[in-house]
Amino acid sequence: MTYRELYEYGKSRLSEAGIAEAGLDARLLLEYVCHADRNELILYADRERNSMEEQFYRMVIEKRASRIPLQHITGEQEFMGLPFQVNEHVLIPRQDTEILVEEAMRHLGDGMRILDLCTGSGCILLSLLKYSNECEGVGIDISEEALKTARENAEKLGLDAVFLAGDLFGPLADFVSERTPDRLFDMVVSNPPYIETAVIDTLMPEVRDHEPFCALDGGADGLQFYRRILAEAPAHMRRGAVLLFEIGCGQGEAVARLMQEAGFVQVEVLQDYAGLDRVVCGSVR
Repeated sequence: MTYRELYEYGKSRLSEAGIAEAGLDARLLLEYVCHADRNELILYADRERNSMEEQFYRMVIEKRASRIPLQHITGEQEFMGLPFQVNEHVLIPRQDTEILVEEAMRHLGDGMRILDLCTGSGCILLSLLKYSNECEGVGIDISEEALKTARENAEKLGLDAVFLAGDLFGPLADFVSERTPDRLFDMVVSNPPYIETAVIDTLMPEVRDHEPFCALDGGADGLQFYRRILAEAPAHMRRGAVLLFEIGCGQGEAVARLMQEAGFVQVEVLQDYAGLDRVVCGSVR
């Protein structure tokens, strides 16, 4: 079969399976299988591929048709222009989260200490370290499997970060930095679990069945982790340090109020490119 024939087969099969972006996913999987880019697929659409590539393509198309996320098939997702390894142990980095990183970069200065809670793949922390100078980063996650992925991402990107296993601020009790033994941070960022427990069963199969439940479940009202983080964060932050959260699109007012009640000032709710609330940030007095 040619590139064109393989693509048409993949697009048709994914459409039958109800995949919303069947054409895009069929093309990306064809690029993945054939180690090609979009230009090659267009310029050489009638070039014959070998039987091994055809069999592999049919296999990955069936995986996608069964609602396995595209990124779990290819093992990678681009975020902030960087390649991140992903798997079933971490949330797949999403464009919405880039809003959090972009806002954090507005507040980030050289040599700052950054704490990333619920770090997952490490995409937030590692992106901030990549696009800053001499910053020190600590990422914490309750999942050892997620931290293994984060460490592998750091190694592939050539970045130096510390990843600690535990529940939110807990691991910091035994952590002493060689550079700043006072353990205080200039910035805390977090994309915590924020989906209401009762809503999780209604999510797309790609999310509900294949992304880690512990990274989705924000408790009965979706705000459980915001409350927990805000209760402890000031004790780990320097005066004037900034805390930034990713939030669900309907949580801006509630999270902003929680931050103000916890004593944070200059609290702002920021929107994503669709005009939906996506980030809340504030500073320690």
